[in-house]
Amino acid sequence: MIQIYHNNRCTKSRQALQELENSGKNFKVIYYLETPPDQAQLKDLIKKLDIRPFELIRKTEKIFIENYKGKTLTDTEWVDAMVEHPILIERPIVVKGDKAVIARPTERIKEILD
Repeated sequence: MIQIYHNNRCTKSRQALQELENSGKNFKVIYYLETPPDQAQLKDLIKKLDIRPFELIRKTEKIFIENYKGKTLTDTEWVDAMVEHPILIERPIVVKGDKAVIARPTERIKEILD
């Protein structure tokens, strides 16, 4: 089952959702700000994305700028920060099986759909 970690306030996330709807494939929408991933789920996502936790951080968010910018944290500390402040999680994330992509640009979804 395809999943999209979605924030309806985000244009890119809405575009990715539209792309999934247009694909005709079944998918599940996870509103990650309402039901944030826990530490284990986030670590699993990061593994599927094949990135370091810091690469999943939205560096333009106010909370990042005010609390984390310029700091050197461990991978675990970055995961903890995203669990505490899910707004820091880059979006949208599209997952299928053991693979995931950050759908920026939206065309990256094709990597999952094929």
